[in-house]
Amino acid sequence: MAIHEIRVANIDKDIRGEEVAHEAQRTIGVLGLEKVRTTKVYRIEGTTKEQANFLAARLFTDPITQEHTVNSPLITDAKTVIEVAYKPGVMNPEVASIIKSAKDMGIKLLAADSSWEYYFLGNITQNELSHIIQKINLLNPTIEYVVNKTPKTLLIKGNVGQTTIIPLRTMMNNELLSLSKDKLFLNAEEMKIIKHYFQKIKRDPTDCELETLAQTWSEHCAHKTFKANLTVDGKSKQPLIRRLRKEAFKHKKLIVSAFVDNSGVMDFYEEYAICGKVETHNSPSAIEPYGGAMTGSGGVFRDVLGTGHGAKTIASTDIFCFANLLLPTNDLPAGCFPPLYLLKRAVMGVRDYGNRMGIPTNNGSIHFHDDFRAKPTVIVGAYGILAKNKAKKGRVKVGDVVVVVGGRTGRDGIHGATFSSGEMTNRTISVNAGAVQIGNAIEEKRMSDAIIEARDEGLIRAIQDCGAGGFSSAIGEMGEKVGTNVDLANAPLKYHGLAPWEIWVSESQERMILAIPKNKLKRFIKVCQKYNVEESMLGVFDGSKRLKVYFNKELVCDLDMEFLHHGLPQRKMIATKPIEKETPSRKSLLGKKEILIPSTELEWVRVLQKVLSHGNVCSKEPIVRLYDHTVQGTNALQPFGGELFDGPNDAVVLRPLLNRAYGMIISHGLNPVLTKIDPYWGSIWAATEAISNYTAVGGNYKQASLINNFIWPYPDEESLWSLDRSVDAVVDFMKALKIPVISGKDSLSSTYRGKNGEIIKIPPVLCISVFGRIPSVANTITADFKQKGSVICLVGKMDSEEMDGSVYFGERDGVRVPKVDLQLLPKTLYALYKAMQAGQVLSCHDISEGGLITTLFEMCVGGNMGAKLHLRGGRMDSSEVDVRPDYFLFNETSGCFLVEVKNEMIAKRLFKNVPFIVIGNTVKDKKINVSFDSNKIFEVDIDVLKKAWQKPMQRIFN
Repeated sequence: MAIHEIRVANIDKDIRGEEVAHEAQRTIGVLGLEKVRTTKVYRIEGTTKEQANFLAARLFTDPITQEHTVNSPLITDAKTVIEVAYKPGVMNPEVASIIKSAKDMGIKLLAADSSWEYYFLGNITQNELSHIIQKINLLNPTIEYVVNKTPKTLLIKGNVGQTTIIPLRTMMNNELLSLSKDKLFLNAEEMKIIKHYFQKIKRDPTDCELETLAQTWSEHCAHKTFKANLTVDGKSKQPLIRRLRKEAFKHKKLIVSAFVDNSGVMDFYEEYAICGKVETHNSPSAIEPYGGAMTGSGGVFRDVLGTGHGAKTIASTDIFCFANLLLPTNDLPAGCFPPLYLLKRAVMGVRDYGNRMGIPTNNGSIHFHDDFRAKPTVIVGAYGILAKNKAKKGRVKVGDVVVVVGGRTGRDGIHGATFSSGEMTNRTISVNAGAVQIGNAIEEKRMSDAIIEARDEGLIRAIQDCGAGGFSSAIGEMGEKVGTNVDLANAPLKYHGLAPWEIWVSESQERMILAIPKNKLKRFIKVCQKYNVEESMLGVFDGSKRLKVYFNKELVCDLDMEFLHHGLPQRKMIATKPIEKETPSRKSLLGKKEILIPSTELEWVRVLQKVLSHGNVCSKEPIVRLYDHTVQGTNALQPFGGELFDGPNDAVVLRPLLNRAYGMIISHGLNPVLTKIDPYWGSIWAATEAISNYTAVGGNYKQASLINNFIWPYPDEESLWSLDRSVDAVVDFMKALKIPVISGKDSLSSTYRGKNGEIIKIPPVLCISVFGRIPSVANTITADFKQKGSVICLVGKMDSEEMDGSVYFGERDGVRVPKVDLQLLPKTLYALYKAMQAGQVLSCHDISEGGLITTLFEMCVGGNMGAKLHLRGGRMDSSEVDVRPDYFLFNETSGCFLVEVKNEMIAKRLFKNVPFIVIGNTVKDKKINVSFDSNKIFEVDIDVLKKAWQKPMQRIFN
């Protein structure tokens, strides 16, 4: 049947068109461009014209704000028109909803698709159009294309791909490595082990078997570096993962489940447990940031859903690291996208997935360093709640049915696990475009609701997310102890033409694998039907202790489970300390011009404005407002608060059960700048920042658990050395605070290799996330100053001798970062918690990027008032050294807090056993006034600083 084209446009405001026109005029300077208008194009196949007209009016168009046409142009006065669509085979998340909605209206479609048309009004040349497409990223060439002719059919047809036998047993070493390159990402030893296995069983492998082994043995899934035997500077050390687990289980009081499930689970209150998982989606996001961030969020939501017998997701977090948004085009490596494009698209991806699923995104941060110019870091997290009796990982039994629920399988995501385990090159986008996926949040929402109901009815034996590796990973892991027999011909597909191995390793989103007892299968199917969730029986867990995969009657994979899961050789890796930089003197600062203390009031103000407008300090409110952080109604503490609702808070506080007073706190910390300079103390800083954020809102650190994420360059000897130091730091942090890491992830592929030998390593990133419980959300503390005339205290030990890595020092290299006193830290945190519980703390804000003065400024913004600081020489920071006023004001020592209390007497009573000093008072006038040894050094209006602080992100997102 014919394809009908439906065009829809807004009658009044065309926001999409205005944005394109603005960017074209601002970025490229297209003077002849007057206006850009857009229309949404829907193509439907399998209907009559009358049905198309019906759907156009009733389904696709809002009659009040939009207009439409069927099979004719909607805009006719533009000389230049382009249409942008997803490439055939890339999952368009709108299609499933279109087909389902049409079916509900009594019209069955064969196929559907959607795209955007851009109409350029005015005089614009083809050369200018090409610049618009490329420079403002009107499309992502990885997944989208400019439509040059109308398709004759929307159906993707093809014959089932043939299973190929790979002559592995006779391959030479160079042939093995050539086979592995770009697809398998296995090293020479691993390829030889696989070759020996098939020589032993006297046959060659199928393509499906090789892909299964590559996925299971990938760095992404097998964590080979973290499990490796290490030699560090000539001395043997335990594997990284063993050190982390060993220390974590010394502090198991709150642990319900750790390191064995899709997320870590800790004890909550009454019969409940809470869980958390934080993941990275760096490689997909480098290729397609919208889809990469979107499916990153969807993936961690499914990690929570796949915990125990199914947890409800109640919160989402996002943490991004990009290069400077003003990075010159010439500094952008080949095959990489501009950081501004990456930022905007990643934010939209997280927004669209969380908002559409009804999951609040209420905690996050954005960080900038130019060494992220080749590969960004995109971290997403999710947290959930479930009954404790449903919180332990389920174990399949022989005879249980293998069931897939949710989305259909396509080519999107193929080689995602193996691709994410390798370094990025200038060829990555073209070679690995198939690893990119586009998520469908509505599909996942329906699936989640169905699984939660099935859990409550006791229908689920075990559950696993189809994440990295798809069916291969999920079914292979679930059936490891018992064996499984599946038939891929039963898998619902998005389109025909997939080879069996493609079906098996595809990472198409929104799919879960469940083990359902046979006697409960009928009821489970009814639950799925209730929520309009597609389900299919793929096979059975059969007790064979083998992985047998069929396509109809053809056996395409037959592997011994023992070899698949335990045949991977343990790596032996060497870590070597880099050649140390010469420790600079205070004045030399590595031979660069000495930083002078600002000498005038104007200089002080300009420096402060520069620090506040830095990407690592400036307000991220325009981004936060894109996320629905109030959905589910559980937020007891918003990301922004205060009198004008524009002052940032340190962490999120939720009340997951609305009829209970107790709550949950979520926070995080990282500082790639410091971790690059000193991987040990930079990691301690990150962990301390995370627990400080947690404490600042009223949390007791003793009631918290940790999640660690290591995002590192490819582990050569020097990068492995820094990773080893970071792991030592996390272990020491657990020892000092006596709280455990209960979940984590490593992503060790953030190195870029250009065709001309260019090597770019990201700054190593340790992200520590904290989540835990608070007895009553009524005891939550916010960061905004509360009253005029109260006392401002610095609580905690400041290391004011070390300023390397600070925003104040700018882009200078260094070797000395602020060090946290791990013996004093737990005492400080607990003293602050007890003071809050006593109701004596009016406000609290921890010190981080930008230093003490930016912390003070944010508290003033929230309180819509000012502050007067009285600094003095000598023991200004509770140490025994004289401190420069700028090193005091811009110092970024983590584990220090600004605390507002009513008077000095209360401060002395509350903090008598920990380092603290009174540094000033709140005032009515909206100014910050700072004096040093009784001499005023500057006074500045809060609104002047606020403008500099808010402008960077407002310019991009408002």
